[in-house]
Amino acid sequence: MSVTYENTTVVIVGSGVAGLALGNFLLRSGIDCVVLERRSREYVERRQRAGVIDTRAARMFREWGLEDRVLGGEPLEPVLNFRIDGRTRPFRYVTDDHGDGRFCPQQVLVRNLIDVFVRDGGDLRFEAEDVELEDISGPRPRVRYRDRTGATRTVACDFIAGCDGDHGVSRASIPEGELTRHSHEYGYAWLTVLAEAPANHQSMMAIHPRGFAGQFARGPRASRFYLQCPLDSSVEEWPDDRIWEETEARFGEPVGVKGRISSKTLVPLRSVVHAPMSHGRLYLLGDAAHIVPPMSAKGMNLALYDADVFAAAVVKQIKEQDAGLLEAYSPTCLKHVWNYQAFAAWFTDLMHDAGDASYHGEFRRRLARAEFERLYDSETANRLFGEFLTGLN
Repeated sequence: MSVTYENTTVVIVGSGVAGLALGNFLLRSGIDCVVLERRSREYVERRQRAGVIDTRAARMFREWGLEDRVLGGEPLEPVLNFRIDGRTRPFRYVTDDHGDGRFCPQQVLVRNLIDVFVRDGGDLRFEAEDVELEDISGPRPRVRYRDRTGATRTVACDFIAGCDGDHGVSRASIPEGELTRHSHEYGYAWLTVLAEAPANHQSMMAIHPRGFAGQFARGPRASRFYLQCPLDSSVEEWPDDRIWEETEARFGEPVGVKGRISSKTLVPLRSVVHAPMSHGRLYLLGDAAHIVPPMSAKGMNLALYDADVFAAAVVKQIKEQDAGLLEAYSPTCLKHVWNYQAFAAWFTDLMHDAGDASYHGEFRRRLARAEFERLYDSETANRLFGEFLTGLN
């Protein structure tokens, strides 16, 4: 078996949004990097994920000169569509003319980031198996992996960016006891369903005594549906007929097209933060460092923020020999992460407590209903909510 040794400035482990955005930022700054991805290109480009790019993230791509090349999708209307006990109540939030957000499915953004990175000469290696991180606290850490031919390759670098998610090798490579895990469990799960059913709106969310429900467009002919359910539920308890019946009950109206359901998954809702977001020369980005519940639509945007902060820090170090931004990477990101964890927790509790009282009681349900009405009645509450949704708080 052949063994190859290489050198670069940054090895990026993982080709999700954080890793690909970071790779493009570094490439545009003239800093060499290698992106390693365990899956195939076809798998990565087809992976279905949420797709709301907030104003801050859209402006970030503009500042890096990538807006026109990677951002597809429609402008994000400052409206959330709610069904409350079977009645439609659109909510228009204040943006102060900062409505640069986009509705862009994550797989479209990923595909565009891959195309731009490869077209500009970036080094992106799919099907990189058995990735190992070595000497992450030393002056020249190394990343060892097996390529698609079975050959073992070792890449030495100045920095490693761990962008491989909650279950990846990056965070697992940090010695035990060096990170603190902060977490919160919400007490319920979402049944997530991908179906061939076009949506009438980019999004629709229902508050109902039987629980939360959501429908979000995934292209012109498909939708992702979400149904709140107990933590001890199983996918087997949810045959297709029950899914459509429960969806119609919670929305209080028929589902227009009940197309083929291609996937069903149970996702316990939780918030997680690992601190610090770096160890030695390994820096954690995106889901490797933090997870927010999908209700907030902030997971992808927090990952992009990490990529922006880390790229700027690497550029400062390489071009000016100034390590200040790298040293501040973790506290800079964590301040932003905790601010949006607070928003995510509040909005998640609001939308679920206002519906099914069997989880947290009638008192919490009435509190949540009062808070929900405040969004409509108070300009101040509306404006604060808009700041969080646009990513500008």
